[in-house]
Amino acid sequence: MKKRCGVFILFLLIPAVTLGGTLLFPARQYAWISLCVALLSCLPFFLTFERGEGAPARLILLSSLTALSVLGRIVFTPLPGFKPVTATVVLVALTFGGEAGFLTGSLSALISNFWFGQGPWTPFQMFSWGMVGWLAGRLSFPLKKSRILLSLYGAFAGVLYSAVMDVWTVLWADGAFNLSRYGAALLSALSFTALYAVSNVIFLLALGKPVGGILERVKVKCGL
Repeated sequence: MKKRCGVFILFLLIPAVTLGGTLLFPARQYAWISLCVALLSCLPFFLTFERGEGAPARLILLSSLTALSVLGRIVFTPLPGFKPVTATVVLVALTFGGEAGFLTGSLSALISNFWFGQGPWTPFQMFSWGMVGWLAGRLSFPLKKSRILLSLYGAFAGVLYSAVMDVWTVLWADGAFNLSRYGAALLSALSFTALYAVSNVIFLLALGKPVGGILERVKVKCGL
């Protein structure tokens, strides 16, 4: 039941809030939409959260990993489209589950945008990175076993992120979803999408084994 509630929140309620808020409210209301998405992102995690001795350690660890994800995005500011955020979110999801991955991705977008600039695009970034984390958690078994599959997922994550963000591009331009403009937006963003996909693969291959191994050892040691 808790899993079903989590899926309902992540893939029905959050998209409805993101799209509905963008279409129904002026752009200046994006802060409230982002806040709603952030709060909703926490619910699936806490629905599956098991209280115990390791609970505080798990919260502290996820907070620290989110902070590292934010820092990584800021450090790579001079290289647009080349960020370690997706790799961090995926590694969190592979270790702690899809709900933790969604939460880390969503909050990474929200918090880092205090540096990069908040705007009506923020809720879409939150949902995009969150979805990347959730899906990685659901595919954790094959992704952990194969570096090739992990690389392919990194490339897929870059395409997925760009595709979701182009929905916002179309809504911003037309005030409604226009399929032909969406196709044009996808084509015009091909170079960015390719760069982002490649950067995801590079970071996952570079960080997957060392960082993933550290997270697994911490998970076992702390009984998370």
